[in-house]
Amino acid sequence: MSITSRFVGLLLVVSAAWIAVPAEASVRVIPKPASVDQRNDGRFRLSPDTEIVVGRSSAEAASVANYLADLLRRSTGYSLPVVARASSARHPVISLKLTQSRGLRGEAYALRVSRGAVRIEAGTSEGLFRAVQTLRQLLPAKVESASVQPGPWSVPSVRILDRPRFAWRGAHLDVSRHFFTVEEVKRYIDLISQYKVNVLHLHLSDDQGWRIVIDSWPRLATYGGSTEVGGGPGGYYTKADYRELVSYAADRYLTVVPEIDTPGHTNAALASYAELNCDGQAPPLYTGTGVGFSSLCVDKEITYEFLDDVIRELAELTPGRYIHMGGDEAHETQQDEYVRFIERVNRIVRDHGKLMMGWEEIAQAQLLPGTLAQHWSPATGSEEGTELARQAVAQGVKLVMSPANHAYLDMKYDPSTPLGLSWAGFVEARDAYEWEPAELVDGVGESAIAGVESALWSETLEDIDDIEFMAFPRLPGIAEIGWSPAEGRSWNEYRPRLAAQGPRWEAQDVDFYRSPQVPWR
Repeated sequence: MSITSRFVGLLLVVSAAWIAVPAEASVRVIPKPASVDQRNDGRFRLSPDTEIVVGRSSAEAASVANYLADLLRRSTGYSLPVVARASSARHPVISLKLTQSRGLRGEAYALRVSRGAVRIEAGTSEGLFRAVQTLRQLLPAKVESASVQPGPWSVPSVRILDRPRFAWRGAHLDVSRHFFTVEEVKRYIDLISQYKVNVLHLHLSDDQGWRIVIDSWPRLATYGGSTEVGGGPGGYYTKADYRELVSYAADRYLTVVPEIDTPGHTNAALASYAELNCDGQAPPLYTGTGVGFSSLCVDKEITYEFLDDVIRELAELTPGRYIHMGGDEAHETQQDEYVRFIERVNRIVRDHGKLMMGWEEIAQAQLLPGTLAQHWSPATGSEEGTELARQAVAQGVKLVMSPANHAYLDMKYDPSTPLGLSWAGFVEARDAYEWEPAELVDGVGESAIAGVESALWSETLEDIDDIEFMAFPRLPGIAEIGWSPAEGRSWNEYRPRLAAQGPRWEAQDVDFYRSPQVPWR
């Protein structure tokens, strides 16, 4: 049975009046909901009397309700009290309810808008939060403003039943080539959470910088983190900083997956501690953009003592299930040494209660159950990458799909783009949207795929404005691929929905790229 058929069946359970139909033009939401029934029986109007109702027994629902209230108060100026029960039957209400009935599981939610009320139901607080992101896009774009705006604040009458296609919908951010502050990363978390992204993959170490404090190896941060591409001052996160980011992301229902890239991409670590080098000599710090020249000394026992300490301390900071150990572009490591290294590191990660994730090259090793491999090679012209993807799946390892010529947001839009690289080609908004994860690799179908992830490397990016320019408008398309059903998805249908995001980003002061492929308002 197809995913669309399952949703139609669920709709009939929820309400015989709910009919799965394509979203109408005025429901310009990203990601596209699985099922939309738009009515012509009036609009809900947010007013100074509106209350947000959560019932008496749900602290989780109240937390999401308070998030919604804070969001709406900024632009409307309304008080929007969060209450257990509406004070008057005449007041318009937005109700959030947790329920295990009606087939709502995980992140699934039901959203019903009528003239007098907005009613949201979900089986989990995470589902409620996803529904809130849909609701905010149904409101006028000026709702995203940080200052009070004039109304009216109306929402079309609609019924939505929605749930994700894939469990993993990630956004990778490289903070190693250039360092980004806690506030900049929080800003990115806020922006990506609007599109139902649920994983923030932080690339914390590379040749140019080590960005997280490890108490047992303090020079990693203080020395290895002291610079960046181009020779800037670099920086690093204290453990308190990292915990703050993890907590902030969790409040927006994102899981942080930290990456410590090994055995290559390790010059910052090698420069910090001479004993990690095979010859015992520390190389200088590196501020260029080359890859593939560094390697941990895989035959020295201290390498694994070092990694055991790093993984242990990182696992203590990370409530999520996965730690990403890199594994890509290890050109200075012989294949047999690389295989032994990956298998040993896989066990160390498991010993500390986590599951390992790595780039597609890790498929050369025998991987433990639960490991994830991230397929990054371009969708065309990379036989080695597709074979590695097949090798991973043959072991029962699931894939996170990040094809560089579609999902690498550091690629230039076109030859004139002032930022970014072009080794995987140019990636316009349409290229980021128009690909299908279950058709990238022959023999690798949907059941072998954990999800999708955009990747944003920072060789040319120096601040949050640069991040925003490269991520938007491309990231929402990848987020939709991860969330929405594959059936019926098309660029022509998506374009007007993407265009509708422009005024929202303007209200949020997002420095986005105005792609000529999109009919911006």
